[in-house]
Amino acid sequence: MLREDYAIWRCGKHEISLARPRIMGILNVTPDSFSDGGDHDTREAAVEWGLRMLDDGADIIDVGGESTRPGFEGVSSQEEAKRVVPVVRDLVEAGAIVSVDTRHADVAKMCVRLGASIVNDVTGFTDPKMVQMAADTSCGCVIMHAGEVSGGGTRRQVMLDSNPKAKATTEKTADAAAKAEVDDDVAQTVEANEKAAAQLEEVMSRSSRGVESPTVRLSSGNRHFTLPEEAPIMRRVMGFLGDQARTVMRAGVDHDRICIDPGAGFGKYADEDVVIQRATSKMVSMGYPLMCAVSRKRFVGSVSGVSEACGRDDATIGMVLAAAEAGARILRVHDVAGLSQALDSYWSVAHPDPRRAFLSLGSNVGDRIGYLGKACALIDSIPLTCVVGVSHAYETDPAYGIAKPVANCVVEIRTELAPLVLLDSLLAVEDQLGRERVAGQEGHGPRTIDVDLAWMEGETHAGRRLTLPHRGLGERDYVIVPLEDLMHDPVRFLEHGGVKVKPQDERVGLVRSDLGEVAWE
Repeated sequence: MLREDYAIWRCGKHEISLARPRIMGILNVTPDSFSDGGDHDTREAAVEWGLRMLDDGADIIDVGGESTRPGFEGVSSQEEAKRVVPVVRDLVEAGAIVSVDTRHADVAKMCVRLGASIVNDVTGFTDPKMVQMAADTSCGCVIMHAGEVSGGGTRRQVMLDSNPKAKATTEKTADAAAKAEVDDDVAQTVEANEKAAAQLEEVMSRSSRGVESPTVRLSSGNRHFTLPEEAPIMRRVMGFLGDQARTVMRAGVDHDRICIDPGAGFGKYADEDVVIQRATSKMVSMGYPLMCAVSRKRFVGSVSGVSEACGRDDATIGMVLAAAEAGARILRVHDVAGLSQALDSYWSVAHPDPRRAFLSLGSNVGDRIGYLGKACALIDSIPLTCVVGVSHAYETDPAYGIAKPVANCVVEIRTELAPLVLLDSLLAVEDQLGRERVAGQEGHGPRTIDVDLAWMEGETHAGRRLTLPHRGLGERDYVIVPLEDLMHDPVRFLEHGGVKVKPQDERVGLVRSDLGEVAWE
């Protein structure tokens, strides 16, 4: 049975709504990753890139300290920890949902203790120590398939052993077997073509004598289709993923903590990867959130004709959108900004997705009530957005360094825009009403209008541009009191959503008087 759109992926303290696809930004803290090795291999560069991806639309940051490109050299868990731990710590402190991409149980455990919410294991939790780590924590678990799918012994396997001798032996054996397979294919093809020619000659001879010919199937060799058969491939992939999911559940991991990943590019030919991507809906039917992690992979280059890994972002977006339409909900990519734009626009047209949100409005310059009303009208005119309700306006104490008393209200809206897209539209409303942002007075200067996105249904986000729920929501009396005009018990509502609400005598911006209705239509 397919998962419903209201599914939740539980990852530590976070509950990630899968009502719409979520973007996982790839942050490789390595010198040798296949497309971005060395770009972010210092703590400062890595953290800065992670924060930028959050501002570009990433919901999760996946931090990896070991390259798993074809033929990679493994690193020790100590070296991997040295690379990733400082970055994980800083991103967690910034409020990000952090995933750690590791096959080492000790590194995973260390990062989870620091606040990482997800462990993304390239070996699919085949290590009993990794299974025990998952059972001992509450992290989300990404189970990936990294093995062969063709059933033969001629395909090069992903090397998870850093021993150079073992690697050389494996590659030598694989090359010899591959050559033998090619020679065998050539011999079979020649034999088949000779047989087909003889059959064709017989058909022509019968025709010239007026003899009715039987149906003849001509063969161009031992391959009749553009892609290999799906069934044996998917039996291996889905069988492994299902087995490993049950293994971690038997150890004590809840079903809703598990995400599965078919492992694009790991031990698979391009043809096989395409078969697997076409079977996305079948994998979704297993009942776990499905990750699409095809970003910049070789088979993406094969189908798009792009040889350079860094040039495959547009092709990646096309493939990822196809996976999202088929039910994939975790989209792991390098180019967050590009996918975010494509996904937001695609989803707004292909999937009606109205969600509830609350905005906090404030004004302390000129006709304050008038500015609140004009802002409500402009918000109602934002595409894919409508105003559902507006609280009374309230006179409140200045807060956060603001000098003058403020007229505040709360606006309930319905919107189909992504949070960062909506944020840009709200900033445009401020600009239309003449808000001036004086240098050195950011956040506490005089304003004709200030619009904050305080809460949005199913959305948690961290970044320099936007935090959801708003980090000050639980302490703002000038938001909580106006919310009482729009719902029965705002404190219970917010706390149910994970927002800790302070007692009124500990809040800021206390409400002093009711200024009446806000006229805006």
